[in-house]
Amino acid sequence: MTKPRLRIGLIGTGFMGKAHVFGFASAPRVFELPYEIDLHTVVDITPDLAARAAQTLGFAHSTANWRDLLANPDIDVIDITAPNALHKEMALAAIAAGKHVYCEKPLAPLAADALEMANAAEARGIKTQVGFNYLCNPMLGLARDMIAAGELGEIRGYRGLHAEDYMANADGPYTFRHDPAGGGALADIGSHALATAEFLCGPITRVMGDCVTMIHDRPDGRGGRKAVTVDDVGRAFLRFANGATGSIEGNWIATGRKMQHDFEVYGTKGALAFSQEHFNVLNYFNTADAKGRQGFRRIEAGPDHAPYGLFCVAAGHQLGFNDLKAIEVAGYVNAIAGGPEPFNFRKGLRIQSLVESIHHSSAEQKWLEV
Repeated sequence: MTKPRLRIGLIGTGFMGKAHVFGFASAPRVFELPYEIDLHTVVDITPDLAARAAQTLGFAHSTANWRDLLANPDIDVIDITAPNALHKEMALAAIAAGKHVYCEKPLAPLAADALEMANAAEARGIKTQVGFNYLCNPMLGLARDMIAAGELGEIRGYRGLHAEDYMANADGPYTFRHDPAGGGALADIGSHALATAEFLCGPITRVMGDCVTMIHDRPDGRGGRKAVTVDDVGRAFLRFANGATGSIEGNWIATGRKMQHDFEVYGTKGALAFSQEHFNVLNYFNTADAKGRQGFRRIEAGPDHAPYGLFCVAAGHQLGFNDLKAIEVAGYVNAIAGGPEPFNFRKGLRIQSLVESIHHSSAEQKWLEV
């Protein structure tokens, strides 16, 4: 039986654009999807760059004008990996054109923008996805299952951290990530720490933020320097609805760190510890272990942790970053076919609301209700 085709229009061919392409290419080869995936048209900033990207990434067509995607009736999904400040305009235009929308995080510069986007998509029956593929890791799914099953007992504490060093050089250029309309470490990578915190421990109800700019200006590409006002480090103390307390940090000037998306969860019966730098391992401490035999044990990712087994039949051989994107794509494609939306615009709005609350808390130097 021939499957219907799902035709993708991609905006942007940088790091995340390529990651999305790898996801769309891999997902049909790993999962039984309800559609055949068609890489239809790719958009880049010039016709030459777009044509080169189409040839390299396997798209049938290319353009330098993202609005061409909206007018093309053959395209079903608009995939947005453009700079953060452009997400709202592109997504709302795609929704108005009746296209499904897959957008990288952060969803929008402001929670009010994200709310407008979520409302527009829901009003039109548009299926949406926000790129939070770290949540697709089977080890995070296992951690959530263990917490929900009570294996850790009552959850008392949480610590989350997303630290990298790609902005550590003070002479690195001013980029779209430094634009106040959608920039800053808390929004860019701290959003992952917040998403993981709520994925594991449930709703955050109160925050106390501390957002700091450490590098106050950067080269502007024209021989001068441009002022930076967004945070290089964003931290927050947290209170959860379940009574637990905790903290998160988003830090893009953490010298030496390449991908430290870590968490620790502390309960009355046990604890979990995880690092994205070794993301095929979950460490588990059980207070019921005999004295003299206690300690964190390694749980290695394997076929018992779905959907790992669809990628590899042997434990310990490890999934990679792009495999998580393939899992995310598979979930989204199934949502378009009528299944649940794994992380839609409404959930993206939730994360942006948390980011905004932390920023306001930092400015006002007080605890705020979310």
